[in-house]
Amino acid sequence: MKIEHAYTIVTSPGRNFVTLKIVTDEGTYGIGDATLNGREMAVVAYLDEHVIPALIGRDPQRIEDIWHYLYRGAYWRRGPVTMSAIAAVDMALWDIKSKLAGMPLYQLLGGKSRERVMVYGHATGRDIDSCLEEVARHVDEGYKAVRVQAGVPGIASIYGVAKKDGEPYEPADADLPAEHVWSTSKYLNHVPKLFAAVRERFGDDLHILHDVHHRLTPIEAARLGKEVEPYHLFWLEDCVPAENQEAFGLIRQHTTTPLAVGEVFNSLYDAKALIENQWIDYIRATLTHAGGITHVRRIADLAGLYHVRTGFHGPTDLSPVCLGSAIHFDTWVPNFGIQEYMPHTSATDEVFPHDYRFEDGHFIVGETPGHGVDIDEELAKQYPYKRASLPVNRLEDGTLWHW
Repeated sequence: MKIEHAYTIVTSPGRNFVTLKIVTDEGTYGIGDATLNGREMAVVAYLDEHVIPALIGRDPQRIEDIWHYLYRGAYWRRGPVTMSAIAAVDMALWDIKSKLAGMPLYQLLGGKSRERVMVYGHATGRDIDSCLEEVARHVDEGYKAVRVQAGVPGIASIYGVAKKDGEPYEPADADLPAEHVWSTSKYLNHVPKLFAAVRERFGDDLHILHDVHHRLTPIEAARLGKEVEPYHLFWLEDCVPAENQEAFGLIRQHTTTPLAVGEVFNSLYDAKALIENQWIDYIRATLTHAGGITHVRRIADLAGLYHVRTGFHGPTDLSPVCLGSAIHFDTWVPNFGIQEYMPHTSATDEVFPHDYRFEDGHFIVGETPGHGVDIDEELAKQYPYKRASLPVNRLEDGTLWHW
């Protein structure tokens, strides 16, 4: 069996998605997610110009060999563009292999470690009261875990909070990066009140999570982690930028609040020190941005040695191909923690038919051979690419926040 044909598909049924389709000479095909939000076309060029020509004629069943060929053969290793491209190939090849075996993907990974996958939803509000109403809606829908984000008095627009109450949160809201004003002191003084209000209304059984979006220094994050300890968060996410991994060691010295990081990671080396020093509790690397199933399982295996669990990034800027594959991975991986879930638009679900389903705060994996997600290429053509960018923050004096 040989790879006969491969090509990229770009579509935007709500968000921009890049899909790689690999077709064998026997007609079996697989698809992988290559979406890199805000830099989608860079990955398309990398795949079209450099990766796809190198795939033609190769045995699609040699997943491990092809992974290393693409990773080592480029000379320029790692990085979000390279690893997203490799991930798409890897995901598509696992899809093909599972179809050839006549099994759902999780079976090839080693079978089920659990019957269902706990997810967390996103509740946001312009103020605490409106956020509480969104939490209530999620609880009514069956969620057992909810990420809570609320506006801060004196800050006009906050990344992570919907512009209008009751509407889905959309982070990529401008053609070029918008510039938001940020105040660390106002945020730190206000956000513990949000968790106090959630616990007062919903009690102790609901898992609550919070994302800081890399906006604090280590000592500021340590202060926040310590102050929210009475509300026993499931985790505090991305409290500082992770380029300096040792920063998490300082935070860990001051708080027992569980820490999560990794959605922007591309490889095991981004997380190695964090895991080995037990500075974090959850690793959030995604299949699409961290080299696919083949590489992320190595991250998960290392994490398991140090009591670190998975908590995969799952935003709407990763396609259902990534989400479906992640659910198979979540169903198998022994050290699973939780899966993020931001529902896609109905148009996205139509372009990417899938067999996973949401039920009572959990995902239930499908039994279709492969990863269970397909793409309607004709329908995808109706949604052309449109550039969209994430915002940046400036302090109140105009300084670009840069830590």
